[in-house]
Amino acid sequence: MPVNIRKVVIPVAGWGTRSLPATKNIPKEMLPVYNKPVVQYVVEEAQKSGIGDVVFVTNRDKKIIEDHFDYNLQLESVLERAGKTEMLRQVREVAEMVNIISVRQKKQLGLGHAVLCAREIVRDEPFAVMVGDDLMFGMTPGIQQLIDVAVAEHLPVIGVMEVPADKVSRYGIIAGEETAPGIYKVSRLVEKPSIAEAPSRLAIVGRYVLTPDIFDSLEKVKPGHGGEIQLTDALQNLADDRGLLAVKIRGMRFDAGDWAEYLTANIYFALQEEGLRDDLISQLRPLLPFRC
Repeated sequence: MPVNIRKVVIPVAGWGTRSLPATKNIPKEMLPVYNKPVVQYVVEEAQKSGIGDVVFVTNRDKKIIEDHFDYNLQLESVLERAGKTEMLRQVREVAEMVNIISVRQKKQLGLGHAVLCAREIVRDEPFAVMVGDDLMFGMTPGIQQLIDVAVAEHLPVIGVMEVPADKVSRYGIIAGEETAPGIYKVSRLVEKPSIAEAPSRLAIVGRYVLTPDIFDSLEKVKPGHGGEIQLTDALQNLADDRGLLAVKIRGMRFDAGDWAEYLTANIYFALQEEGLRDDLISQLRPLLPFRC
């Protein structure tokens, strides 16, 4: 396991049905959270963790995501002529953030299949996977927390967070032994169990550091419901064959596909802006059913 993970695979080919009708013609990853699209926060997390190559697993209708991380010479010219130097800096900074590589997922056959589509780009090196609508924030970037453990232990690592019992059926849930504070040796992974069947409340939350043998495992996985190839099934094979760790990620998380969390994320980031905070609070206060 090298000291630096150089590539991250970000699957963005899904339809975003949880966010309809907003995503009828706009990719869910491009929905704004305050003043940036969702996917930019994910890419910034990767960049802060030392990752320079971003592999988008995309489809024919999502070119706008790649374009967001490219130069827009016409817009830059307008900003330059208007003397809007700070805005110009911001839009150029996005284009210079990382190296973008794109690969098509021609059929929507699940997260496992999306990761498998990146095989020829990743080849024989460990890599990160970050789900494009999971936003995470903390003193240490979420994916960096996984990288640190993966490098130290020479094992693939998945990110988990504790969720309420009534939400376990929305996630892959792990069972395992805590070998160090917040680090678990995974014995079993269960995809979207009922409350009664869930082995814990530790949910897999869209951050992974994987070794290239995951691709062989994915090729052996039998398609499940809807013909989808589940990444969870391939991870179970890794856990059985070579070992798999889970890291309880420290920090805040927002699921941009959940309307309440998406809207909360918008308010959270707007409140960080000193020039906007007081006005936003005064606008929100009369809308709330209680005095704050």
